[in-house]
Order: sequence, then C-alpha cells, then structure tokens
Amino acid sequence: MKYELLNVNGEKIKDLNLDKEVFGIEPNDVVLKDAIVLAQASLRQGTHKTKTRAEVSGGGRKPWRQKGTGNARQGSIRSVQWVGGGIAFGPVPRSYNKKQNRKERKLALKSAWSYKAKNNNLVVVDEIKLETAKTKDMIKMLANLKLDGEKLLVVVKEYSENVILASRNLQNIMLLQANEVGVLDIVSAKKVLIENSALESIKEVLN
Repeated sequence: MKYELLNVNGEKIKDLNLDKEVFGIEPNDVVLKDAIVLAQASLRQGTHKTKTRAEVSGGGRKPWRQKGTGNARQGSIRSVQWVGGGIAFGPVPRSYNKKQNRKERKLALKSAWSYKAKNNNLVVVDEIKLETAKTKDMIKMLANLKLDGEKLLVVVKEYSENVILASRNLQNIMLLQANEVGVLDIVSAKKVLIENSALESIKEVLN
C-alpha cells in the first residue's frame, strides 16, 4: 500500500509503503464492534443505585384501615406506587467490564487502522515537531496539512512538550503516544495524523 510521506508544511517527501498485514487487511467488523463495546463499557463506573422499598425512610405504619374507607387497600406509603416510595427493579452497582482475547484485540486494532488507510483518512508525516508551544503554530501546521477543523487523532512516538502545550487548547484534537492508542480512539477520530516513527512502532507491536 503506497502512501505519501509529508513534512509539517504539507510537502511530499517520498512514497511510503504501508505494511499490508496491519494497514491493508480485510477488516473484521464483528471483532471491531466487540472491541468498541468493550472500550465504551470500561468507561462506565457502574455506581448507579436506587433504593428499594426496604431502604427508603418512613412507611412503618399502615396508612389507613383495610376496609370501609373507599380507598384502595395500602400497607405502606413507601410502596413502589407512592411518590417517595421505593423503586422496583432499579439499577444496582455492577461492573460492565468485558473480556476479549489478545488475538481479537490485535485484529480489532488492525481492522481500525485498515479502515483509516482504505478511506484515505490517514496522514503520515516525517516528524511532528513545533518550534514553540504556541497554539497558533499547531493550527498553522494543521492548515498546511489540510487538517484544520477536523476531529483529529495525533499519534507520536514520544511526547514533546511543545506539541502537548500547543495542542491542549484545541478541543477537536487528541494527542496520544503510539503505545497508548486504542480502537475507540481510532474510530472516534475523523482523521489520524501520525509520524513515521510512530507508524513503525505500531507495525512492530501488531506484527
């Protein structure tokens, strides 16, 4: 798979051959979906809780006698049909964690990367480097690469202080190291900007 290798000014340096085993496979949608569900589930705290009729306060006395009042019979003002009563079958604390084996996790990552490469949503640069930590320099670099305004995942081999500081005020950008990128990060971004050294790291891990 041929891809253009650019510099930060958006100029082509050379053609780059992407690894077919990582960026050119036939994506497995089932495994990819499972990985996305797993990632989203891991973000859930599972601390939701409602009180049953045994846990709400009050209601120890029968509100009125059983017969003769014309009202429906009631045993407690904290039954589920009363305002302020308990909740029937409400949520309780639980774990939403799911499991996926190592081969499936690798396949899901390869599928996500392959979708990005196949749809031309992958931009490869030789190095992501800024002279200063100013946000305007980051915006200028993205404009040169025609990525301004896009929901963007920026992948680097190692963090640079200037890049961190210049990108942190931009809401549409997520900056990650190559070894931190997950399936949800890839599919959530419209485009991926990745430096060549980070590309090599990903290839080594997934092969």
